[in-house]
Amino acid sequence: MSKVRVLEVKQSVFAENDRHAEALRSELKQKKLFLLNLMSSPGSGKTTTLSRTIEALRDRLRIGVMEADIDSDVDAQTMAALGVKTIQLHTGGMCHLDADMTAQGLEGLETGDLDLAILENVGNLVCPAEFDTGAVKNAMILSVPEGDDKPLKYPLMFQVSDVVLINKIDLIPYVDFDMDACQKRILERNPRAQIFPLCARTGEGVGPWAAWLEEQVRSWQTSPALVRNIEP
Repeated sequence: MSKVRVLEVKQSVFAENDRHAEALRSELKQKKLFLLNLMSSPGSGKTTTLSRTIEALRDRLRIGVMEADIDSDVDAQTMAALGVKTIQLHTGGMCHLDADMTAQGLEGLETGDLDLAILENVGNLVCPAEFDTGAVKNAMILSVPEGDDKPLKYPLMFQVSDVVLINKIDLIPYVDFDMDACQKRILERNPRAQIFPLCARTGEGVGPWAAWLEEQVRSWQTSPALVRNIEP
């Protein structure tokens, strides 16, 4: 009996995407364009947090937004109303964006006059964490009603996120949420993670997060060029 050949398809897909992501980051560096990948579960307040972030930075940075959804353009309309360049990306049923999809979105966004492009990824704590979009930094939002145990249940999301925004802190008195335990669990998954508790509804805590993001954009624009290390 002949041996059955086994192909590690998932590993191959990830490896190819990683190459595309590194190439995209190199292009972004040359253009001095900072790309932020914003992830979260549905209902975490992602669009509201993004709106507050834009309000804090739109007079200091030239910002564009890519809204990724399986369908609809509701969030894109919200962003456009803020006066920032916006494009809607429909994923055709896919639960994430990869580097090639992100590159297509950036081309459609026409980023030549931007400092900061923000990708609001599909609402999901699993698939988006698995695919490198080519972003300079990954940020994710954990809302208080979701519980302080999410870093234990979705470890990869917290491992790949450079920033965790703990949103809806105004609800802490009304739900079972331990802020200290949550932050400890996040740092156990990712000791380098920056954590910003905030309330997007009221604007509380948005200032420090926005200041950090602006600092990252300026640093990206002025630091030395990337050295590409992409396997053929």
